[in-house]
Amino acid sequence: MTVTIYHNPNCGTSRNTLAMIQASGENPTVIEYLQTPPDRATLESLIARMGITPRDLLRRKSTPYDDLGLDDPTMTDAQLIDAMMAHPILINRPIVVTDRGVRLCRPSEQVLDLLDHPPESFTKEDGEVVRR
Repeated sequence: MTVTIYHNPNCGTSRNTLAMIQASGENPTVIEYLQTPPDRATLESLIARMGITPRDLLRRKSTPYDDLGLDDPTMTDAQLIDAMMAHPILINRPIVVTDRGVRLCRPSEQVLDLLDHPPESFTKEDGEVVRR
């Protein structure tokens, strides 16, 4: 199985998701998307494959979301993608791509359905235990 994670190492949810992938025995391709953002075609493809809208992928907390007025309902999908291209921190994370699909893994246990051999149980950084 091929596994790719668009990861932010400063994000606990992203770290937990990566650790769950590794606990399943997979060695994922890790893309630190703030350092290496996806190009527009890749971002559009990820959004389409997740079956969500660009607005669904926007991150508000600790981003320029409010300063850019991204809550304006008249903004088009193209304009929202333009904002994510200009400010990758606006892209919510982690996004995981496997042979089973593509998903925004918030909460981190959303990744389990994308793995061939998910761990039976996993303890998150905060001590929460996730059981399959």
